[in-house]
Amino acid sequence: MKLYDYPTAPNPRRVRFFVAEKGLTIPTVTVDLAKREQFASTFRVLNPSCTVPVLELDDGTAISEVTVICRYLEELHPDPLLMGDTAEQRAVIGMWDRRMEIDGYLAAMEAVRNSLPGLAGRALVGPHGYAQIPELAARGRQRLADFMADLNIRLRDVPYVAGDAFSIADITAFVTLNFARDRLKLALLEEAAALHAWFARVAGRRGAQA
Repeated sequence: MKLYDYPTAPNPRRVRFFVAEKGLTIPTVTVDLAKREQFASTFRVLNPSCTVPVLELDDGTAISEVTVICRYLEELHPDPLLMGDTAEQRAVIGMWDRRMEIDGYLAAMEAVRNSLPGLAGRALVGPHGYAQIPELAARGRQRLADFMADLNIRLRDVPYVAGDAFSIADITAFVTLNFARDRLKLALLEEAAALHAWFARVAGRRGAQA
């Protein structure tokens, strides 16, 4: 198998983080988003949605979407578990991962894609072009501030996003906040002590270097 990737994009980084935590090595193929290689006809055959990451299996089957790729890898390589062992654990982790996507990741995308000049006409990912709306960029930044405050409250009670154990929900939250810091210059809320402590713990994991 091989992973179609772009080094600075957050969604591929979520998968690389997951892969590294599993101790796996998967060959990568860089799809240069800056050169819009995701819209090339050859890549559209692989993924008509024109997004990365994509995991291509040895038989040519192409799997896109972060959570789906990670679930596939988890079933093949369950140790260490990052998506839960029991039905209840999988549901709780899945719930928190989805909350991290909706409240954090999508807010970051709203802010970035509606503000960066290089993304003019590309306010949404995918094969179709959409105009930027500056008001959505401002709203995205506010949503991220609220996300940090809410996550800080959660992390006062538990060491990791979904509870006692590190999981895919932590990966989504960490990559989101790291991306917001790099692209939007949004630092963690100064007064969010629990969030800072959690961020430092996750930053020390091997997956954070992937």
